[in-house]
Amino acid sequence: MTGDASEIVLSKQDLREVAAFAAACAEAVLGVFEADQPDDARPRDAIGAAWEFARGGERGKSLRDAAWAALKAAKGAETAAAREAAWAAMSAAGAAYLHPLAKATQVKHILGAGAHAARTAELVAGDDRSAGAARLEQTVRRATPAVVDVLTRFPAAPGGGGRVGELIRVLDTGLRSLTFDG
Repeated sequence: MTGDASEIVLSKQDLREVAAFAAACAEAVLGVFEADQPDDARPRDAIGAAWEFARGGERGKSLRDAAWAALKAAKGAETAAAREAAWAAMSAAGAAYLHPLAKATQVKHILGAGAHAARTAELVAGDDRSAGAARLEQTVRRATPAVVDVLTRFPAAPGGGGRVGELIRVLDTGLRSLTFDG
């Protein structure tokens, strides 16, 4: 096993596109966390930091700190659905840190927020997988050609990861099958 994965060219604009996609995915389920923990703004702040980066802000310590804070917020959530929503927010802020390495695990940076949002929807619906499938369909429709272009530079999503890993793979397959006119 070698540790030298080949490099993928990623521009700052590529990272901004991925962060915007991830922020939109997480924002769609933010209310689930906020209903559980109305006085905890950390997931909202993480999504806000992702949007700020996507709109031209810097990828610095405050963005990384916002991701870590959302992760800590997840630990204080009362419900599994609220935890997943906070993890979606953490993933949104973390999307800006997609590494230019040709490793399947990097796909989680691109699709993690969408997969956690889908899992949130499932849990809110009593663990109904059709709710997750519906959220994934919305996520696929939200994807821009730029996001799909970045995704297809990487290998397919890795195995494992429990239900969220399954959702990442479904989302990965769905996005890779998209074609855009023009």
